[in-house]
Amino acid sequence: MTLDPSTIDFEKGGGLVPVVVQDAATLQVLTLAYMDRAALDETITSGEATFFSRSRGGRWRKGETSGDRLHVVGVTPDCDNDALVLSVRPVGNACHLNRVSCFGNADAPGLGRIARLEQTIAVRAAADPSESWTAKLVADGPKRIAQKVGEEGVETALAGVAGPDEELASEAADLIYHLLVLLHARNMVFQDVLDVLASRAEAGKAHP
Repeated sequence: MTLDPSTIDFEKGGGLVPVVVQDAATLQVLTLAYMDRAALDETITSGEATFFSRSRGGRWRKGETSGDRLHVVGVTPDCDNDALVLSVRPVGNACHLNRVSCFGNADAPGLGRIARLEQTIAVRAAADPSESWTAKLVADGPKRIAQKVGEEGVETALAGVAGPDEELASEAADLIYHLLVLLHARNMVFQDVLDVLASRAEAGKAHP
């Protein structure tokens, strides 16, 4: 975190700025909170989300009583420097109602599902291979996983040519799952793929 707290305009909001808290992996919005200067300073120093509670009239670090903490990986101000986006890696739930997010019951939406699946794969990879297909694949090694990716790729292509939409979606889901397992086995994540796509997009802008 390289944010300079002195650049944030706390005066406009009477000493407080609103903070949108977002999961760094899934991009799901977890909660909306507020910070004063002291809470922002503590957040930057500790690396854990610390807020100002308007109801309690003082600072509080998320997880002090529940254990559900928010490890901060980035702080980004808006264009007027009077609001912040906090990018976090949550440990537990963000909502006091024991939900992932304060905004409804749904889990990570859209492409956030990829990151959630990666988290599930990481957990199951450490399980007993006799009890988990994911663990068995990882234990068999990248060569076997790559073979499965190839098989699922062929099945996806065939479904794309001659199958109904439901079959294509199902085969594509299998392909994505096995691709994520392969990336995990190679100590990579899907973000590595997205980074390549981003760099290609930038190159395309530079060379139309």
